[in-house]
Amino acid sequence: MSALIAASLIWLGLHLGVAGSPLRGTLVARLGEGGYRGLFVLASLASIAFLIDAFEHAPRSVWWVAPQGLRWILVLLMLPACMWLVASLTTISVKPEDAGTRRSEVRGVLRITRHPMLWSIALWAMVHILGNGERAATLFFGTFLVTTLAGMPSIDRKAAARAPQTWEKFAAETSILPYGAILAGRNRLVLRELAWTLPLGLLLWLVLLWAHQRVFGVAPVAWPWVH
Repeated sequence: MSALIAASLIWLGLHLGVAGSPLRGTLVARLGEGGYRGLFVLASLASIAFLIDAFEHAPRSVWWVAPQGLRWILVLLMLPACMWLVASLTTISVKPEDAGTRRSEVRGVLRITRHPMLWSIALWAMVHILGNGERAATLFFGTFLVTTLAGMPSIDRKAAARAPQTWEKFAAETSILPYGAILAGRNRLVLRELAWTLPLGLLLWLVLLWAHQRVFGVAPVAWPWVH
């Protein structure tokens, strides 16, 4: 378990203590933007490899067993996570400095949240924490949950610092919380802008359901037609 704790702290330190702190600016000043990004990618790959390996070898200690009703709810929660992930990969990201230019129109999943990929990962992590009920799983998936939830405001602060004059307009049209801007009347949901992401997200969800037990050895829910 100590290896998993160490791996978790390294991952959090790298993403919150380096990328999300003034230390990033110091490193960029010394290494250049390209040098920093290259070094950060290598460190992230090494860190996640350590984290996965530590999780696989960590002792299993069950804290709770999720009832089937909850497990079905968690399976359904993975559907928006899949859709937001697909949408984040197929939507042109709008930067705050684009406000007032031809690239400034907030479209697609950005109307729902300005951090669709991070919310996809956060929802995935939360689902697996509640569904596993293991100490090791709580630490492993909790690491990603903390990273994403802390990362969203951190990214916003850096974006606002880069383009303070245009950030206000961009932030007013979007929200961190999913559907926050829409519910507040600052934006609207346009389903035709998600025409490709909805079926692709559904397809990804179905593939994950089919492959989960085959790949990870655990079925998300007890299928009544499987004996």
